[in-house]
Amino acid sequence: MKILVCISNVPDTTTKIKLSGDKKSVDLTGVQWVINPWDELALTRAMELQEQSGGKISQITVITVGGIEVEPTLRKALAVGAEDAVRIDANPTDDFYVAAQIAAYVKKNPFDLILAGIESSDYNGSAVGSMVAEFLDIPSVSSVSNISLDGDSIVMKRAIDGGSEIINAPMPVVAVVQKGIAIDPRIPAMRGIMMARKKNLLVEPAAAVDAQSEFVGYEMPKPKPPVKKISPDNVGELFRLLHEEAKIL
Repeated sequence: MKILVCISNVPDTTTKIKLSGDKKSVDLTGVQWVINPWDELALTRAMELQEQSGGKISQITVITVGGIEVEPTLRKALAVGAEDAVRIDANPTDDFYVAAQIAAYVKKNPFDLILAGIESSDYNGSAVGSMVAEFLDIPSVSSVSNISLDGDSIVMKRAIDGGSEIINAPMPVVAVVQKGIAIDPRIPAMRGIMMARKKNLLVEPAAAVDAQSEFVGYEMPKPKPPVKKISPDNVGELFRLLHEEAKIL
C-alpha cells in the first residue's frame, strides 16, 4: 500500500506580507517557507498509519508543485519520515492547475491513499484535494479528523453539522484532512535530517494544463479606525455608533 501526501509550500504564519511596488505581486524577499500546517499534520498521520500497519504500508511519498525554491520544504518532509518526494516543476498559479498537475503524476504512478490538508495558510483555497479526486475519478472525503485501515478499505471520521459520521471507503481514495487528524506535527530529528539528504527527490516536468484564473492585483486591508471609548452610562451612544457607523445593528 502506498500513500501520497500533498504538500503546500507556504510562508511562516508570522510572516509580514509586503506587496511589490505595482501591487501586482507579493514581495517574497526574506520570507521563511514552511510546510502548510494542515499538510504537516496529514504527513504525521501517514507516518502513524505506517507504523501501525505491520508493514502493509510500504511507501509514503510527498508531492508539491513549484520551482527549486520549494525543495527545502520537501527535504523537511523527507526528514520527518517520508520515503521520497516529487516536485512538479511549474509555477503553482491556481488551485485547478496544481490539482491537475498532481493528478497527472498520479495517473502514471498510482497510490492507494492520497492525503491533502483542508486548506493552505496562504490563500485558504480549500479546493486542491477534492479537485485531485475529480481529475482521477475516485472518491474523496472532506473534513476528515481520523483515519484508520480496515482490510482493503479506509475508515474515516469526518465532521458534519451537529456531530460526526464514520465513512468506510474503498481504495484508492482522497482524504481531505482537518485539525484533529494528528495531535502535533513531528519534528525532524538530526538522524532524519541527515538521511533526508540521501533520499530521492524526483523532479517531474509539468503537464500541458492551462490555469483557469489569474491574479490581477493585490490590496492590503484598510487600516482599522481608532478605538472609540464610550461611557458605560451612555448606552444610547453605543447603539447609535453600532447602527450608524459599524452598521451591525
